[in-house]
Amino acid sequence: RTAALVSFLDGFCVGRPSKDHCEQLGAALAKLHLAGQDFKLTRANALGLSGWRPLYENFQSDAQSISKTLPQLISNNLTQLEQQWPNDLPTGVIHADLFPDNVFFLSNKLSGLIDFYFACNDALAYDIAICLNAWCFERDYAFNITKGRALLKGYEKLRPLSTIEREAMPILARGAAMRFLLTRCYDWLNTPQDAVVIPHNPTDYIMRLRFHETATSIADYGHQS
Repeated sequence: RTAALVSFLDGFCVGRPSKDHCEQLGAALAKLHLAGQDFKLTRANALGLSGWRPLYENFQSDAQSISKTLPQLISNNLTQLEQQWPNDLPTGVIHADLFPDNVFFLSNKLSGLIDFYFACNDALAYDIAICLNAWCFERDYAFNITKGRALLKGYEKLRPLSTIEREAMPILARGAAMRFLLTRCYDWLNTPQDAVVIPHNPTDYIMRLRFHETATSIADYGHQS
């Protein structure tokens, strides 16, 4: 039978990432992107732009039960994302789910990345946008620009972003928020009450999406030219 052998990874995930954690995460993500440049196998992103509207249609009739304004929020943003999504960005292997619980630290030093279940081929900058969403918002839903600056700084020390990647960051960050909002809404509405897995509350990504609607450039995420 097909099997996978992996080594044990020492370390722990952090509940509340610091600026230093974010900078190390940015560097690790850049290393991942660079390491995958000559990887020949490819896998399409099943949860990319083309999959968002069909996913929404699966729960559209129940979306209002989560929030009265949710249908309009999703519909408006889906239309804008479909119209503005960039198709000319550098691509490669991305993790696509690099949340803090998938990154281990040992003595405050990053020790490794786990859970490559969603790994696929897509825009490299989209992977950064996912991390900005996952690592740089506080519990009151405010974006921590200091953490965003550190994450981008750590990344660009190893892989500087191109001009088109920098210009695309606001729409990529909005798309990343949309992707996780949609999957969390679907799980929230469809996970049985007696399930072992507890679904994430979609409210987190409603608030993130609203922040991204106001962003006009990568500077809003802490980037310094």
